[in-house]
Amino acid sequence: MRHQLFIDGRFVDAADGRTLPTLNPHDNSVIAEVAMAGTADVDRAVAAAQRAFPSWSRLAAADRGRILLKLADLIETHAEELARLESLDTGHPLKDSRALDVPRTAACWRYFGGMADKFQGDVVPVEAGFLNYLLREPVGVVGQIVPWNFPLMFTAWKMAPALAAGNTVVLKPAEITPLSTLKIAELMAEAGLPDGVVNIVPGLGSVAGQHIAEHPGIAKVAFTGSTATGRRIVQASSGNLKKVQLELGGKGANIVFDDAHLTAAINGSAWAIFHNQGQACIAGSRLMLHSAIADEFLERFAALARSIRLGNPMDTATEMGPLTSAQHRDRVLSYVDVAREQGGELIAGGRPPARDELSRGCYVEPTIVRARTPQDRVAQEEVFGPFVTVLTFKDDDEALAIANGTQYGLGSGLWTANLQRAHRMAREMKAGMVWINSYKRVNPGSPFGGVGQSGYGREMGFDAMREYTQVKSVWVNVDAQTPPWYPR
Repeated sequence: MRHQLFIDGRFVDAADGRTLPTLNPHDNSVIAEVAMAGTADVDRAVAAAQRAFPSWSRLAAADRGRILLKLADLIETHAEELARLESLDTGHPLKDSRALDVPRTAACWRYFGGMADKFQGDVVPVEAGFLNYLLREPVGVVGQIVPWNFPLMFTAWKMAPALAAGNTVVLKPAEITPLSTLKIAELMAEAGLPDGVVNIVPGLGSVAGQHIAEHPGIAKVAFTGSTATGRRIVQASSGNLKKVQLELGGKGANIVFDDAHLTAAINGSAWAIFHNQGQACIAGSRLMLHSAIADEFLERFAALARSIRLGNPMDTATEMGPLTSAQHRDRVLSYVDVAREQGGELIAGGRPPARDELSRGCYVEPTIVRARTPQDRVAQEEVFGPFVTVLTFKDDDEALAIANGTQYGLGSGLWTANLQRAHRMAREMKAGMVWINSYKRVNPGSPFGGVGQSGYGREMGFDAMREYTQVKSVWVNVDAQTPPWYPR
């Protein structure tokens, strides 16, 4: 397993020799020492991407697509290795990495591999005698910064459309979870990706990430992470007015109406918040219950939460693993005190598990808190853990007001048998994605992104290809008679 930077088709040490340990969140043991990129390394990576851009962007789109399709095949061939690596590094339960993370990663590469030669320009109907056509051209060198919660999947979400569109990439994985992304670099080389087209530079956000955001040789930066960091990236990008794409925080409203199928809603709501230990921007972290069904729902929901099996993520019986770092575990637990200080009621969890074999890890029990008001901090701030805030409402208007009553607008969901209500609420909810009688569904063809403080721009689908291209308008005088404007 390689633990170096990947620059210009080769694994290399950081210029200053710095490394950082990556830890197993199950017991905080050291998995590996990974090279940490500094500004000089980012400069090397950008230079390599600039050299590679002309030939990669001019390569036939079908040929680019074939390389991405071969990578998808290699990911499936190495599926078990990638799944175990992702679980070891992040704490994802192995059954999740096998059933979700790796298949979704391969599907993303395959989708955009097939998209490469199908993304086309347009002809605009203009005045007679002129042909006006639009070219979609790659923007150039793209800087990408992915978070630690789904590193394997987000690497695909970011890189696949960028490469399919003809861009070259400098990508920074999170310093605490770089291993699966570095493995993808190995597979890219095996798939035949030319040197310099992709460069991977694990490093600190304050150093490598900052330099990517402000680098004059980078034409666009795409970031997934916290809203606060997103604001800093926008500021850093202003030097050369690079394009910016942001997928930021969320505080998803998950609304259960009194006519919902309760068993489906209970199971779906547990998936919405407890999958991946709640470490997802789209998590349904505000559980909004109609007052008529709130007590029954909450009793059954709490029983399900208490039954979830916590354990070593490498154990296939485990249903919830550890959070990805000790620092983040402590942050999540601090919100239990915040809830109590504001009059909230702790219904379940709110502590590390008592089992000795989990005591060295970053575990938090599935936590349910009933908030006093929708303005409480736990109902407004993103906790990003297995921590759900419960609120109640009396009618559709109150539900909509609570759902739209935060700064975020990423994912939201609702459970109802009333089709008119479902469509009306979906239209009125301020969110980039709305799930009806489900939650957290994603597909490579469906746009993914938010509004408000959840960012702007879209991953996935044709929208992602548009994000990584710029439009050129070409005018051709076919047979138009254009008399001189200044006749002499």
